[in-house]
Formats: sequence, C-alpha cells, structure tokens
Amino acid sequence: MSGTASSTQRVRPIVRCSKPLLKQVRTWPAGAISALQDCFEQTTWITFKEAATDGGTVNLEEYTASVTGYISKCIDDVTVSKTITTRPNQKPWMTAEVRMLLRTRDSAFRTGDRAALRKTRAKLSRAIREAKCAHAQRIRGHFKDTGDTRRMWEGIQAITNYRKTSPSCDSDAILPDELNDFYAQFEAQNNTAAEKSIPPQNDQVLCLTAYST
Repeated sequence: MSGTASSTQRVRPIVRCSKPLLKQVRTWPAGAISALQDCFEQTTWITFKEAATDGGTVNLEEYTASVTGYISKCIDDVTVSKTITTRPNQKPWMTAEVRMLLRTRDSAFRTGDRAALRKTRAKLSRAIREAKCAHAQRIRGHFKDTGDTRRMWEGIQAITNYRKTSPSCDSDAILPDELNDFYAQFEAQNNTAAEKSIPPQNDQVLCLTAYST
C-alpha cells in the first residue's frame, strides 16, 4: 500500500545483547578437605586470642580479623582458583566434557573429516543426554527431604533460574549505632509480655509428600 511505511522489529539474540562475564571460581581438588581439616587440627587457636589481648581485654575486631584471615589463607592453600567465562545463553546442564566435545565436533567439521564428525556427533549427543539426566537428578535431590525447606527453595531457584543480587551496604560507620537507637525505642515502649499463640483445633498443618512417578 502506497504512503504506508512498514517497519519490522528485529529481535536480537540474548547472546548478542549481553557480553560474556568473567567469573572467579574456586575448585576443591581431591584431598583438599582432609588437608584443610589437618591444617585446622594442628593450629593453636589460643595464640590468636592472646595476640588480640591487651591488658586483660580482648579486641574482638582484631581477634575476628586474624582468625578469618588465617582461615582464608588455609583455604587458598588447598584450593585452586581459576577464571571461567559465562555467557547469557549458557545452559545449566553444561559441563566441561560437553564443551570439550563441542570443540572436537567443530574441529572435525572444519577439517572435513566425515568419519570423525559422525563419531564426535554421537559422543556429543550421548554426553548431552547424560549431562541433562545428571542435572535433573540434582534438581530432584532438592525435593527428596520435604522437611529441608532451604534445599527446596534452592531447587525452585534452580528451576526458575533465579539469580539473587547482593544488596549494597552503606559503608558509614555510624549506621549500626543509628539502627540500634532506632530499634531500641520500640523495646522501651513495649511493656507487653510475649505469649505463645495456640492454633485452633481444626487448623490443618500443611504436609508435603514426595510424588512418585
């Protein structure tokens, strides 16, 4: 139709809208936990308290900083830190084996070796199925114990791909004192003794049962 301008909206893939992110992760090699336990067992913890004591008074800030710093050093000694690249379209079931097979398949495709390409495609399909099954088992494991609400929420967050953002904290040193003064005024005005509320007899408690297929 003349005189009418038609416009089409182009949808950009999410991998092009967001840049890859570099994330620092810590891996625990075999024997790292036992080595860390041995390190803690051989540590004389009383020395940290003695070093933070001055005139019979323990400086809690110095005491806490020295202990946490020592624990962090012990963890750094037994673990391996590496940088990984995460992309916005990365699947949650993706593993290192699948990535390696993807690179092998692409290499076989570029070289034109049909036999190697067919072989790597079969291995890649099998590895993807195993990775998806392992990921599904991990998700189901969050719902085995219905009494552990924390693991259930972790499973729900994994299913919905929920990412919790870390809240920003004010670095003002006066803020804790102001919060204490603010909440202390309610304690001073509250003269009512705490009482435990008894639910009605006909009140039904929510019970969760595992669903078996």
